[in-house]
Amino acid sequence: MSLSISSSAFNEGDRIPDKYTCEGEDISPQLIWSDTPKGTKSFTLICDDPDAPMGTWDHWLIFNIPADSEGLSEAVPTDESLTDGSKQGLNSWEKKSYGGPCPPPGDPHRYFFKLYALDTMLTLTGDADKSTLENEMQEHILAEAKLMGTFSR
Repeated sequence: MSLSISSSAFNEGDRIPDKYTCEGEDISPQLIWSDTPKGTKSFTLICDDPDAPMGTWDHWLIFNIPADSEGLSEAVPTDESLTDGSKQGLNSWEKKSYGGPCPPPGDPHRYFFKLYALDTMLTLTGDADKSTLENEMQEHILAEAKLMGTFSR
């Protein structure tokens, strides 16, 4: 068994519905995961767009998700610290929350929701960007899973 991630909003490789983008409500989609590895102390989720014209665009950083979590609900609050102890880092808009797909008109972009099972809780603040987050969790990844959706305008 290995860690897996899915969404009730879209399937792997499918178009992300407008509701979860700048064309709609711009709220986070529901995410579900399973097959948590033994020894998991927390989860980290990074959502990014490697097809952005100026380089990879970070849409969402959320870490210290409790180990007993089986996913994230739709429309995660935009607070830096959530009631379950999760923290949200700085995305490319320099906001500590989800920012949905909003590419320039043209070809579809790919959006990767990357889930990491970690053997620790991270000691970062919400001011952490993706580089800081990735460096901090580097030696602590037990398993990872990806879900990719597309979007174009």
